Amino acid sequence: MEKTELRPAHVFEMFARINAVPRPSKREEKMIAFLKDFGESLGLETLVDAAGNVLIRKPATLGMENRPTIILQSHMDMVCEKNADVDFDFDKDAIQTYIDGEWMRAKGTTLGADDGIGCAMEMAILTDDTIKHGPLECVFTRDEETGLTGAEGMQPGFMTGQMLINLDSEDEGEIFVSCAGGCRTTATFRFTPEAAPADAFFLRLTVKGLTGGHSGDDIDKKRANANKLLARYLYDGLKAWGLRLSDIQAGGLHNAIPREASCLVCIPFKYKEQARVQWNLLAAAAQEEFSTTEPTMEFLLESADAAATVLPEDVNRRLILALQGVDNGVYAMSQDIPLVETSSNLASIRQTEPGVIFVNSSQRSSFLSNRLNMAHTVAAVFELAGAEVEIGEGYPGWAMNPKSELLRISREQYVRLFHKEPVVRGIHAGLECGLFSEKYPGLDMVSFGPTLRGVHSPDERLLIPTVDMVWRHLLAILENV
Repeated sequence: MEKTELRPAHVFEMFARINAVPRPSKREEKMIAFLKDFGESLGLETLVDAAGNVLIRKPATLGMENRPTIILQSHMDMVCEKNADVDFDFDKDAIQTYIDGEWMRAKGTTLGADDGIGCAMEMAILTDDTIKHGPLECVFTRDEETGLTGAEGMQPGFMTGQMLINLDSEDEGEIFVSCAGGCRTTATFRFTPEAAPADAFFLRLTVKGLTGGHSGDDIDKKRANANKLLARYLYDGLKAWGLRLSDIQAGGLHNAIPREASCLVCIPFKYKEQARVQWNLLAAAAQEEFSTTEPTMEFLLESADAAATVLPEDVNRRLILALQGVDNGVYAMSQDIPLVETSSNLASIRQTEPGVIFVNSSQRSSFLSNRLNMAHTVAAVFELAGAEVEIGEGYPGWAMNPKSELLRISREQYVRLFHKEPVVRGIHAGLECGLFSEKYPGLDMVSFGPTLRGVHSPDERLLIPTVDMVWRHLLAILENV
């Protein structure tokens, strides 16, 4: 496919202009200036708020002045990743794109279509006076990728529209109508290590090779949590042989289902063979329970050199009971659409220094009340275990509005254009729409966009034909609101 065949041409022209402007997350100053100059050059009201978000207003087409004001929104920043052998400076260089069949890619770097293609659609609409629409507010938020700080810092009243279309989704034909809010609940166990028992036999236990995944979007796929598998063995060992922990390094990022977990434990020497048998029984049970989702799961048990210290008996007991008892996985499903409503993920358990074990977990829900309830459920377990517990402030969710007028119009126009029903769904992860729903109660929102794959990596690619489909859908909605 030649570049001249890119459709809609005006959108891809704008995308090329955007990709000439450096815009790393948290370093969007050049993009802010570019968008400000762009709006002002068209003679349109252009605002930049204290958080660095840009808003450009375009008056309605003649005769459509009384239509509701529509907000079109995308984020201006991009994830900056490149292949190791590529010489590229994201603070100075323009993204180099090329066509690979029906896909657009970048030469050794992220493409920036997340969410540059959404920005390009907004810019194309702002410059085209043949498009029919009511009053428009085109909003470009900053720093979506590393903290949603642009949307978080936006003050109520900056946007004035009644409906918002977020152009940051990655599967054409899907219309998103809800997202989860989230928070972190952390527990800290502090203690004075004790000398290891004289007859102690030390073992290194490791669970690895799990599939892992996103702690929100993948939480309902029955993927094993390495931390919870390890906790099952620790609980059994505590009850059967008085197992004692010496060290634990399990899990990783707060927003990832743990793929690996490891710990150093000791048991009385006389139980070492029983310990091996129990480990093998757990491995066999887990492999049966997760036979489809965890084909490469490994359970490793090794004799280890003796450590000098272990956890005090009481702290050891309370920690292991808490790890066994704490909620993990899906807590509730949505009543409106096939989607996880509320969940929790036991993300990491780490001895950060002698005498300190830190446990990190994350909770998500489309409803603030259930997110708090889930966080309190987790916190209560660790409080009972004597830990210091802290619940982070978190970010809000976006609950589906089953009476959404914007969704009704979006569905009708999609069917009219493409003779098939769109998939209406939510995502059990954070979107900027969640923050908007908190700051602008009652704002009617949907989210959609063209098909992207490999986002946040140098394999990022944009399916070209879906850009035209989304463009036609977007213009039909604007004309028919």
